Amino acid sequence: MNVNEQITTFLKSNLLDKYLIGQTTASETEEVEHYINTYPEVKKVYEKLQDKLELSAQINAVKAPKNALDNILNALEEDTPVIPIQPTHKPKRKWFSLAIAASVAALLFAGSSAYLFVQNSNLSNENQVIVDEIFDLRSDIAKNNSRLTDILEQFKQLNNPETEKYVLKGNRSAKDLKTVAYINPKEKKSMIDVVSLPQLPDDQVYQIWADIQGKMVSLGILTEADRKLQEIPYTEDALGLSISVEPKGGSLERSSDTPVAEISLKLND
Repeated sequence: MNVNEQITTFLKSNLLDKYLIGQTTASETEEVEHYINTYPEVKKVYEKLQDKLELSAQINAVKAPKNALDNILNALEEDTPVIPIQPTHKPKRKWFSLAIAASVAALLFAGSSAYLFVQNSNLSNENQVIVDEIFDLRSDIAKNNSRLTDILEQFKQLNNPETEKYVLKGNRSAKDLKTVAYINPKEKKSMIDVVSLPQLPDDQVYQIWADIQGKMVSLGILTEADRKLQEIPYTEDALGLSISVEPKGGSLERSSDTPVAEISLKLND
């Protein structure tokens, strides 16, 4: 193969393009630089490619402010020596290689930063969800433990031999009314179980009373929502219990001499 054929084959190999952007291996770099330094035809093609790349870079580059150069020059000392830099093909190639590498690095950094930000945000949200679930679980466990403790205490009271059971049934005015009172005079505990309450107008409520030597003391208002075993105030020396219909909100004194349900207590017998 003669010299012209070698040069033609070399130029068709695209090694010059790879060399310009810094993508050649060590052996390829050595080969390219040999052709540039040996054959003027190759050097001429190489310089044209350099000029094209340089022009493209200038077109796409962001222009610096107009006064940037003047500001830099003014900042330099007057006696600062200026060392002239002789242009060669190698510095230009390195400049392009560094510019391309910097651009790629910037893109990779931006992409990885965005990815890490999204991942960190997702992880923070997941952690917060887990923390909320743990707090909810702890709250539920605490509530369940409290309910279990109350139930065990009630069960203990119901099975206490000192606890007396009293069933209050409604009269003709409230046939479906039924409540059960549990009273332990030794431990001074009172509980009531609202089994059923007939419907009342919105402006009326059922109120339970204790008869203490003829004086009626309110023990609270009964509602359908109270259809579970619950503690009520214990009254010493109570002679009886009664339930009356009172205005909404309850009354300080029993408004009727004929309650809808009543029962005598025999705690002193």
